Amino acid sequence: MSAPQLSEALKFAYWVPNVSGGLVTSDIEQRTDWGYEYNRELAVLAEHNGFEYALTQVRYTSSYGAAYQHESTGFSLALLLATQRLKVIAAIHPGLWHPGVLAKFIASADVISGGRAAVNVVSGWFKDEFTGLGEPWLDHDERYRRSEEFIRVLKELWTDDHAEFGGDFYRIHDFDIKPKPQAGADRPHPEVFQGGNSTAARKLAGRVSDWYFSNGKDFDGFGEQVDEVRGYAAQNGHPVRFGLNGFVIARETEAEARAVLREIVEKANTDAVEGFRSAVQQAGKSTADGKGMWADSEFADLVQYNDGFRTGLIGTPEQIADRAIEYKKRGANLLLLGFLHYLEDVAHFGEHVLPVIRAKEAELERGAGVPEPTSV
Repeated sequence: MSAPQLSEALKFAYWVPNVSGGLVTSDIEQRTDWGYEYNRELAVLAEHNGFEYALTQVRYTSSYGAAYQHESTGFSLALLLATQRLKVIAAIHPGLWHPGVLAKFIASADVISGGRAAVNVVSGWFKDEFTGLGEPWLDHDERYRRSEEFIRVLKELWTDDHAEFGGDFYRIHDFDIKPKPQAGADRPHPEVFQGGNSTAARKLAGRVSDWYFSNGKDFDGFGEQVDEVRGYAAQNGHPVRFGLNGFVIARETEAEARAVLREIVEKANTDAVEGFRSAVQQAGKSTADGKGMWADSEFADLVQYNDGFRTGLIGTPEQIADRAIEYKKRGANLLLLGFLHYLEDVAHFGEHVLPVIRAKEAELERGAGVPEPTSV
């Protein structure tokens, strides 16, 4: 673990609930709403409670407990306009977008928001969304090959006045988009996030992505991903940073927090969870090495559909802070968080959990002999 990793404060993002049903597929009460007015209030609240990023979800068709959903890019722009500092990451699918069209949209959103737009490139896990729209469903590794070309085209268009690219999926000829996104010394273009668990996903991150998102993992699982992706990145001379998904249940006692988790799982919408499991596990197990996302997820894991319970951010503020610090030690630069009752839980996190994390970061760095982190 290097001094720069220790000296930088953990960043925090939240899953935007722009999809109905909240962040758990359960019939437990969720005081969370998928509409714009609620999300506008939440975005302002989040940026005042230590959150630097928000990630809008991408779903195109009603499915698995998510009967309604707002489109991610338009919703992201709306949240950017409602806030002053929050960076909003729009999740998108190559194959349903042309990279040149998306590059133009994000460039405009970035200029309008003062340099706060970002994208999360999702290589595609839900086959029915593609086939239902009459689009081809590529084999797993081919989807990641397409994603790599997609990301390369985005960056080329954002940074070059005479963009050129010749690939198997996309071809760009002396193309120029203006305005370009805002650029700076630490940000030459909007940040590109990417997830996935397979070898193809890890190699993609090690070649072109700015951030690699991990589904919920325990310490060993996350550490193994970080080590492998860092190895690929080193081979390519490419810097990459790491985000980890987690679902937070913070209560005064661990027993109270565990009781909430039990109730969530006990009240799971079984049909919706099983439908989701069937869809995503065929995607994960279709990889040559069987390491795709959700390949080993159990029913209880999938009640939070990105394995957020596995990260273990459940308990008292002190316990959650301890785990956050351990993930930081293993390479996490950012924690992507979901909550049950967003307005109440985000405010509670900012008031009661985040200060403990910051205090533990300062203690950790004093012990390592490096400067204390700068909070953002």
